[in-house]
Amino acid sequence: MKKTVKLCNSVYDKFKKDNLSSNLENSSFMASFVTRTNRWNSNYLLSIVDNHIIHYPTPINLSYAWSFGSSAGFCLIVQILSGIFLAMHYTPHIDLAFSSVEHIMRDVNNGWLIRYIHANGASMFFIVVYCHIFRGLYYGSYMQPRQLLWCSGVLIFILMMATAFMGYVLPWGQMSFWGATVITSLVTAVPVVGQSIVDWLWGGFTVNNATLNRFFSLHFFLPFVIAGLSVLHLALLHKDGSNNPLGVDSGVDKVPFYPYFAVKDAFGLLVFLLMFVAFVFYFPNTLGHPDNYIPADPMQTPAHIVPEWYFLPFYAVLRSIPDKLGGVVAMGGALVVLFLIPFTNTSEVRSTTFRPIFKIFYWLLVADFLILGWVGQKPVKDTYVLVGQVATVFYFMFFLILIPAIGLLETKLAHYKK
Repeated sequence: MKKTVKLCNSVYDKFKKDNLSSNLENSSFMASFVTRTNRWNSNYLLSIVDNHIIHYPTPINLSYAWSFGSSAGFCLIVQILSGIFLAMHYTPHIDLAFSSVEHIMRDVNNGWLIRYIHANGASMFFIVVYCHIFRGLYYGSYMQPRQLLWCSGVLIFILMMATAFMGYVLPWGQMSFWGATVITSLVTAVPVVGQSIVDWLWGGFTVNNATLNRFFSLHFFLPFVIAGLSVLHLALLHKDGSNNPLGVDSGVDKVPFYPYFAVKDAFGLLVFLLMFVAFVFYFPNTLGHPDNYIPADPMQTPAHIVPEWYFLPFYAVLRSIPDKLGGVVAMGGALVVLFLIPFTNTSEVRSTTFRPIFKIFYWLLVADFLILGWVGQKPVKDTYVLVGQVATVFYFMFFLILIPAIGLLETKLAHYKK
């Protein structure tokens, strides 16, 4: 008996040694070190890293479109860190805010770099998140069992918009002041209590120092709420696993996240950083508005008030409705309607790759969203208003009518029998 056990052990040891050496030859030293040298699961804290990063089972066919999530996380970290350094030198007072920003740009060591990283980082963050949302919409990442995952992502997106709006007010330039005045004044459209809410929000009867202080405090606080929700978003993702381009839930064709997709995400992040760096060093003011380099003047209204580019599609929806209350409801509805997608969907097929009818309307939605962004920056003229109204109708029709209707049609065609 002892000889048999010894023989088995020697055979096992030989096999294990040969297997390990062959694996080491076929993989990088770092990958072998991380995944084999340390027993991550034996430690309570390191086991979290192991389960959610290193050995997280990932579908083998993920494309670079799945790198937008990690890039968005990187942008959030960059925004928080650069924002903390800016807050060290910024003064939230209407008489000093604009001067403190110029002080950061001119006098603080590398202050210009930190500010340009933060300002352009917001735009880069929205570019990545918009790509992330449209990728999820294309590949059906909102379908069961990932409804809560989708809804948590929409909530993060709404908080991002609130944070970005308040951050845009802080430089206290012309566009900052009048943008804050116009957008916050929309709350007066709420019947009965609208004006009271605006006075409470302003801390007075106009946008003033109290407003600036409140916006600064909330702008500093909300990114940490977004970070917490991002952890929840990640937990919900790992609860049911990642979607994939084929839209097939299978536990068979999966590989560890590290090193395969860690390297893939790193390459995607590197390409993204090249674009980010190009804007920071060569085109730092391209995505901003020149009027924001003029100090805020309550007595001089800019000829054309426009928000930052990432708000333009929703601003176009607001302007497309001739009634003030209706415009506010439509703009809010354009965001809230995203929560409904998992529950209005009727398709049995997850990926748009295999949904030829839906694919046509999906790309029409992408074009429609770009048209809304283009209309949002144009002056209020009949032609632009009409285009905006048509684009707004299609936007809501897609989410409320086309998604369930096309799903039913495609399901009926798939089960059609002569």
